[in-house]
Amino acid sequence: MVLFEKETLLPPPRAAAVRSRWRSVGTLVRNAIVLAVILKTSFAFYQRWTAGEDSSASVVKCPQVGPLVPGQESPALSKMEDYFQSDKFRNETIKRLAGAIRIPTQSYDDLGPVGEDSRWDTMYDLADYLKSTFPLVHSTLALEKVNTHGLLYTWKGTDASLRPTVLMAHQDVVPVAEATIDQWTHPPYSGYFDGKYIWGRGSADCKNNLIGILEAIELLVGAGFEPKRTIILSFGFDEEISGRQGAGHLSGVLIDRYGKDGAAVIIDEGGGMADSWGSTFALPGVAEKGYIDVEIIVRMPGGHSSIPPTHSGIGVASELVTLIEAHPYEPHFHAENPLLGLLECGNAYSPEFPSSLKKHLPWKEPSCPAKKDKLALEAAKQGDEVKYLFTTSLAVDVISGGVKNNALPERTRVLVNHRVNIGDKVSEVQAKLVHLAHRVAAKHNLTVQAFNDESEIPSSIKLNSVQSLEPAPVTPTSVDGVTPFGVLSGTTRALYGESILIGPALMTGNTDTRYYWDLTRHIFRYDPGYDPEVGFSLGGIHTVNEKLSVVAHTAGVQWYSLFIRNMDEADLA
Repeated sequence: MVLFEKETLLPPPRAAAVRSRWRSVGTLVRNAIVLAVILKTSFAFYQRWTAGEDSSASVVKCPQVGPLVPGQESPALSKMEDYFQSDKFRNETIKRLAGAIRIPTQSYDDLGPVGEDSRWDTMYDLADYLKSTFPLVHSTLALEKVNTHGLLYTWKGTDASLRPTVLMAHQDVVPVAEATIDQWTHPPYSGYFDGKYIWGRGSADCKNNLIGILEAIELLVGAGFEPKRTIILSFGFDEEISGRQGAGHLSGVLIDRYGKDGAAVIIDEGGGMADSWGSTFALPGVAEKGYIDVEIIVRMPGGHSSIPPTHSGIGVASELVTLIEAHPYEPHFHAENPLLGLLECGNAYSPEFPSSLKKHLPWKEPSCPAKKDKLALEAAKQGDEVKYLFTTSLAVDVISGGVKNNALPERTRVLVNHRVNIGDKVSEVQAKLVHLAHRVAAKHNLTVQAFNDESEIPSSIKLNSVQSLEPAPVTPTSVDGVTPFGVLSGTTRALYGESILIGPALMTGNTDTRYYWDLTRHIFRYDPGYDPEVGFSLGGIHTVNEKLSVVAHTAGVQWYSLFIRNMDEADLA
């Protein structure tokens, strides 16, 4: 997402230059010095980039760790790092991603059970493709197939006391509507490469992550890397339809195997890089809003349309919809909302941070609730894409009723989707809807049936929760000592340069990580690939012309390889 006004991008140094800075040391003595510094600073997690010599309280609110580069080197690993910069790697990874895109692993809302509905069978084709494309992965890592199509790879580490690193992606994609195919610049399942972009459904959501993770593992195996910390790859196959069959089963296997808080960290798809306030931010999602779909059913007497009542069932349902939309949720910052941390980052480091927001920072919880509310109201003026990062949303998405033009509707159905603000609860949304429903019901002499299992009755308004999920637990973002967030931050700044700022972000939607909350507190929804010439782009996700910059893709592969190595060396359990 682009937060607030879009600014000119400040291109970070190339990865080769960063690597040269750390590896072109010339002598064994200097190598020893560098290694000693790394060890002394515990992988640079105690370093703080202070934007010059600014030691103000606002800077302390958003500490930045130094670049984190793996200490373990070998000729084979050095050769691998050089390979990342080669045309050969670029061409081969394009080919691998394109091949995955050509397999249309579409998830449909009406899919039947796994093993019964033949539309699942494209997953077999993708699994076969991955096996033939990444032979070292499949000869080195243990592969388990969970609920037929869930792919669970385990690269067992040499130190069983270390909790594993978990990398995630999903195999499925959003279907391409037949009516839109002619709108694509290149066919949606072609994997076409035009010299800059790889085109096709799944190129940015998220076969790029799937292939990027496997590519990184394949190269690490080939370079002789042997992990101390177990590495787990968990690939669901129905994320686009809520993930119950894939991640819902995979997570259960992992929690049973490793226990509550049994993993060190999870990286799944999510936020990337964005430009704002004159700075470039990496924005790993450390939280997700909750959601609840509420079905409203209005039952009214039928009859002939020639003798209508003052209000039909559709009219009453419309009145309730109008009342719901007339009472939107107010912007509100709870202390745990990670956007507060991002605002502190902008205030601390960004030259064009708005003065209208600056005057409300720093915010000291919990002593200044009035200041917090003023900050929320001011930030909400930046637009809906910002406001809904700290506001519960509501959207009336479906309405149906009536069967004939001369018959009064006896049953009218409305579906209202809510994305629940961080710090709020699903029950608060339910309570508000019940209150509004009672207002309409009293006016029309109807009974309210609210969120229970009772059968519908005549002359009633019934509220049902179709599906719901509380807001996700917020991932810790401390960088005091050695932390997973510190490893992510240091890896990102090592690859892209110290001009990149790391700020906590949140997801307005939900990923497969909704099923993994018990496996670890350290869940990051993060797309690490970045192309400074393109900047932030949704890349046509869920619509026509989905595409991905090859520069972003190759950088993502390199990021995964660095992160795996950095986690392996990090001094955390």
